[in-house]
Amino acid sequence: MTEIDYYELLEVTKSCDKSEIKKAYRKMAMKFHPDKNPGDREAEEKFKAINEAYQVLSDDEKRALYDRYGKAGLEGHGQGGGFSGGFDDLGSIFEEMFGGGFGGFGQSKRERKTYNYNLDIAVELTVEFNEAVFGSKKEINYTFKDACSDCKGTGAKDGKLSTCSYCKGQGQIHMRQGFMTFAQTCPHCNGSGQAVADKCNTCSGLGYKEKKEKFEVNIPEGVNDGNRIRVSNRGNIAPNGQRGDLYLQIKVKEDSHFIRHGDDIYLEVPIFFTQVALGANIKIPGLKGELQLKIPSGTKDKEQFKFEGEGVKSVQGFGKGDLIVQIKITYPKKINNEQKELLEKLQESFGLESKPHESNFENMFDKVKGWFK
Repeated sequence: MTEIDYYELLEVTKSCDKSEIKKAYRKMAMKFHPDKNPGDREAEEKFKAINEAYQVLSDDEKRALYDRYGKAGLEGHGQGGGFSGGFDDLGSIFEEMFGGGFGGFGQSKRERKTYNYNLDIAVELTVEFNEAVFGSKKEINYTFKDACSDCKGTGAKDGKLSTCSYCKGQGQIHMRQGFMTFAQTCPHCNGSGQAVADKCNTCSGLGYKEKKEKFEVNIPEGVNDGNRIRVSNRGNIAPNGQRGDLYLQIKVKEDSHFIRHGDDIYLEVPIFFTQVALGANIKIPGLKGELQLKIPSGTKDKEQFKFEGEGVKSVQGFGKGDLIVQIKITYPKKINNEQKELLEKLQESFGLESKPHESNFENMFDKVKGWFK
């Protein structure tokens, strides 16, 4: 599913200030408020979405996280949908809606874009396990679209477009199912209402030319698989010179020993059965060097020990995770005669304790025999 951009929802630019965001939110909230669109499910969902966008973009901290990592950066930061757009804002909207007169609040028709590509682009960036944990610098090589100057991004000869014959210039087509009529974006003109009659010779009707670019980017400490990093003004270029953003979709390679879950790191430590019986102090690898692990006598298989703060630094600034060590008890694959003799002597030295099954099943044999009398 494509993630809806909060700035596009409020119809503002990424460089806008708080007053512009608030103004845009009030305008959109009034237009799609459920009380002005009774029974319109689509308007209700739009109203929820613009409230969610306003909650993020009106908060400096949340907006900074969103700008850099997208919605994934807001996880665990109290972000959610709903109608909490701010009581002062919603209150004034109600006053304007029901306090008398609706004049002056109509939305002018939005200018349709004439180019057929998105300004924001995404590139997958693979990083090593340690590069994600400690941060690094990576060189990015990618291709972006630049609008054809001869056709101004339209793909049409001399930039001249004709009215789309399929939707008659409306940008939408209507489909009837039973007694209901549904509108959807015209698939022939992608909602622009205009079509190409003659293709531009310079770009063969594409509306753009592809260019290659490379630059170096800082990967922050603690970035995780699935995170996105936003790099401003590195996306595709529109005919008017506006440039979108580049989103780096992070893919982290797995490590042969460490397993990461969130900001916690897991490490399996194999222990010989005699070490478990006697107890032991051993050295284990941590993310930043050696750690001492004390294994008490009688430790169980798969038992875990926690080293607090020895995990990964949170990329969202929520502290550090833990290193969690899980024990794996190992046994000898084969033993020689001398080892067998020593083990037999050891078992005898424990007496009845070395044969717990005998005391546990002492009366079971007679009981089972009685079932068949």
